[in-house]
Amino acid sequence: MMSPVYLQAMGQLSALGAGAAGMRAGLFAAQYPDSLQCTERYSPQRPLPLGMLPAQVRLPDLDFAAPAQRSRNNALAWAAAQQIRLQVDAAIARFGAHRVALVIGTSTAGVEEGEAAARQLLAQGRFPPGFDYALQEMGNVAQFLARHLGIAGPAHVISTACSSGAKALASAARLLRSGMADAVVAGGVDALCSFTVAGFSALESVSAQRCNPLSRNRQGINLGEAAALFLVGRDAGPVRLAGWGESQDAHHMSAPDPSGQGAMRAMEQALALAQVPAAAVDYVNLHGTATPHNDAMESLAVHSLLGPQVPVSSTKPLTGHTLAAAGALEAAVAWQVLVDNPRGRLPPHWWDGAADPALPAMQLVTPGMSLGRPVRHVLSNSFAFGGSNAALLLAAQ
Repeated sequence: MMSPVYLQAMGQLSALGAGAAGMRAGLFAAQYPDSLQCTERYSPQRPLPLGMLPAQVRLPDLDFAAPAQRSRNNALAWAAAQQIRLQVDAAIARFGAHRVALVIGTSTAGVEEGEAAARQLLAQGRFPPGFDYALQEMGNVAQFLARHLGIAGPAHVISTACSSGAKALASAARLLRSGMADAVVAGGVDALCSFTVAGFSALESVSAQRCNPLSRNRQGINLGEAAALFLVGRDAGPVRLAGWGESQDAHHMSAPDPSGQGAMRAMEQALALAQVPAAAVDYVNLHGTATPHNDAMESLAVHSLLGPQVPVSSTKPLTGHTLAAAGALEAAVAWQVLVDNPRGRLPPHWWDGAADPALPAMQLVTPGMSLGRPVRHVLSNSFAFGGSNAALLLAAQ
C-alpha cells in the first residue's frame, strides 16, 4: 500500500491578506468582505475589480537575490515561503538538501518587469541597465526558491495556466511516492501584470463588475494575484492529500468541453485514488470562474458525479482568479475548511442570487452555513486553457 501524503505546513498571501488568520476571517465572513480593488493600474482608462494584495501587505525586498531574480512574482513566492520557512529548514536538516524537492505552478514569471523594460526601450531606445530577459523565464521562480531556501533536489515549474498550482501538488505527491524525494515544497504563484489583463480582455472574459459565478448575469472573471506554498511529506500533517486526478479535454484552445467529461474524469480519478465514494465529499471548492462556458461545464460535471446535495461554492469573488496560483490557493482554502473548524463552517458563495435556469441545481453555500460537524473531505477543482483539468481531494488528518 502506498504511503499517505500530507500537507504539513501552509503559507499564502492573496487579496484576503497574508497568513492564515486573514484568510480565515475573509472566507467565513457573514458579509462580503469587499476584498477586490477597483483600479486602472493594469488597464488604463478601464477600471476593473482585481484581487490585489491589500495595501497593508508589504512584499519583501529581494536585494539578496541576483538582479535577474528580482521580480514581483518571486517576491510573492518568497513571502509565502517565509511562512513555512521553519518547517522547510527542518526538513532539509533531517533529510538533506538533495532529498528535498520543489515544484511550483506559475504563468506570469517576470512579465511586469519585462513590460517596464519594453516601455523604456520605446521611450529611450534602450533597455534599463542590467535588464535580463531571464526574469521572464518560467523556471526563474523555481531556481530562485531552490537557491535561497537551500533546496538541492529536483526543482521545476509547471505552467499549464489555471491548473498549474493543483498539478504542482499532484507532482509533489508523485515525487514522494516514487522515492525521488522525502519532502517537497509545492504550490503556485502568479503576479498581476498588464499583459495578463489585456490578454483575458481580448478574449472577452473579464468582467467590469465583481464576478458572479453560476448567475444568469455572469459576465466573466476578475483577475487576481497570489502565492500559496506547502511543505508536502509522508509524516502526518494537518491535511492529507488523499487523491488527485488529471485529464485533458483536447477540445478547444480556450474553451472547455461542454459535456464536462474531462472534468468528471479528473474528479473520478481523485476519488478512486483516495478510495473515497462520491457521497463522502462534504464540500466542493468550484473552479467557478463566472465565465459562461466554465460554469456551465463545471456545474454539469459536479451535478452528474456528486449529485445536487453536496455544498459547493466559488471563492473567486474573494480572491479573483489567480491563474497558475489558483489551484494551490484553493488548496489553502480547503486547509482552512478542514483544520480547526469543529462546526464545519463553509465559505459562502457570493453572487447576486439570480439562478441560471440552463444550469443544473446545486446546493450553494449561504453565509453562515455549516455542516454542524468537522469536515472530512474537500474536493477542489482547477480547469485551464486547452482543457487541462485537475482535481484534488483533501482530507482531515
